[in-house]
Amino acid sequence: MKVLVVGSGGREHALCCSIKSSKKVEKLYCAPGNAGISGVAECVPIKPMDFEAMASFALKEKIDLTVIGMDDPLVGGIVDVFEEKGLRVFGPRKNAAILEGSKAFSKELMKKYGIPTADYFVAKSPDEAREYLKASKYPIVLKADGLALGKGVLICNDSAEADAAVKELMEDKKFGSSGDEIVIEEFLEGPEVSVLSFVDGDTVKIMASAMDHKRAGDNDTGLNTGGMGNISPSPYYTKEVDDFCQKNIYQKTVDAMKAEGRPFKGVIFFGLMITKDGPKVLEYNCRFGDPEAQVVLPRMETDIIDVMEACIDGRLSDIDLSFTKRASVCVVLASRGYPLSYEKGFKIKGLDDPLFEKSDYFVFHAGTAKNENNEIVTSGGRVLGVTALGDDLKDARKKAYEAIEHIDFDNRYFRHDIGHAIDEV
Repeated sequence: MKVLVVGSGGREHALCCSIKSSKKVEKLYCAPGNAGISGVAECVPIKPMDFEAMASFALKEKIDLTVIGMDDPLVGGIVDVFEEKGLRVFGPRKNAAILEGSKAFSKELMKKYGIPTADYFVAKSPDEAREYLKASKYPIVLKADGLALGKGVLICNDSAEADAAVKELMEDKKFGSSGDEIVIEEFLEGPEVSVLSFVDGDTVKIMASAMDHKRAGDNDTGLNTGGMGNISPSPYYTKEVDDFCQKNIYQKTVDAMKAEGRPFKGVIFFGLMITKDGPKVLEYNCRFGDPEAQVVLPRMETDIIDVMEACIDGRLSDIDLSFTKRASVCVVLASRGYPLSYEKGFKIKGLDDPLFEKSDYFVFHAGTAKNENNEIVTSGGRVLGVTALGDDLKDARKKAYEAIEHIDFDNRYFRHDIGHAIDEV
């Protein structure tokens, strides 16, 4: 079969590698892709938000399955466009992708259906936000309602910081219309856990757990980023946590979406906080996480095409979803200055090292391109996700950090403590 993946980051590279390994796939395309993805798929220069051009390509090339990797096209309704043209596509329709597209919607959904989450208030204007904050307890969290590249979350320690956050989100429009409304949320404490799941509208099957490292600097300091590294499984995701979430969060969310007339098919990412009062939902995403995909997909043993097709056809309950007991760790090599300003165009050295031909090592390209000399250069803030499999988390972490020493480029930076939780649990 012919498959098209939509996106250009590390998540899409991980997806392409997983899809390419399926014996059912004869031809793989990625639009627009990147320098690394071009090694496993034919890259097509179509912008992800150009739905008509994307669908026209799929029709012309007789694509059997399109996989949407990114959040913007899903929230914008790309699945609806594809389905209207009779194309098979993996991902939620626009009315279901609102689960990620609007934090206010997801909070109201959780409140209505009794899904555990932090207390909150939805502010529709700066005045409304500031009035609510007068009586608030600190620290407190302010979130842009819409998509903000994983960066529209501000933790405020006092009223001055909160006032500045309201200005940044709602008045200065740092994240555009995403800040037209904001969610003001109780600050929760505890370890965060990421759980990806496949959903077919009725059935939900979770993948291996993971743990992201969002802050730019060591010891969880600095600005929030799209993710500086990840580990799988999370040492905090115990059987007790799983039992609670299966009963009170996962199926409840899928059932709630169906009851609202928004049946969800695709991937739901559950961002959880393990508080002293039990697990609570921090956020939902409507697609694979990045860099969660880079640690979860290398552990997946079931053919991903079989799973995706089962989700589309509403027969996920027939699938035996299996993951290796081995662990994985991903360390992101970024451009110094990310998530703010950074320079691009630096040649990346070491990608052809023999180490990366071994089955336990993966180098997922996030922000790379080819220059006029056909050399691979940096073209983004997060450049590479270097992932290693190991017998356990400590082994995988050791391998991942050894692997990044084989790769170099000017302006390179990374966190030195990915997987620090391994030593704390």
